[in-house]
Amino acid sequence: MTALSDTPRPIAAILDWPWLWPLTRLALVSAYLIGGIQKLVDFPGAIAEQAHFGLQPAWLWAVAAIAVELIGSVLVIVNRFVWLGAGALGVLTSVAMLTANDFWHMDGHDRFMALNAFFEHLGLIAGLVLVSMSMRARRA
Repeated sequence: MTALSDTPRPIAAILDWPWLWPLTRLALVSAYLIGGIQKLVDFPGAIAEQAHFGLQPAWLWAVAAIAVELIGSVLVIVNRFVWLGAGALGVLTSVAMLTANDFWHMDGHDRFMALNAFFEHLGLIAGLVLVSMSMRARRA
């Protein structure tokens, strides 16, 4: 343990493990990667999902969602233009968060579930910002 760190040695060893960064980036975008593949495999279902949330033209929103989920995820995973991939995923998540989790229009259990999902999405956006900040700091 160094004088400047209050991180215990075993934790520091884990945090310094070279594969932790790529695995963490993969974990962060895994839902987007799976979602993009699932939408690509079931494109009519992807269109129906966009229409369900009132996004029109639904086919265009489905194509945009697939492109952002897949391309943004790959950029974050391969550590190239992380700011762009994470930023695009963050914008997509913001749109989803505001359209699918409009808890301010709900009551009871539905409100509880949507409020929880809203803030889970907000936390995910924060994680995307943090990975962009971290990658920028690591390159500096």
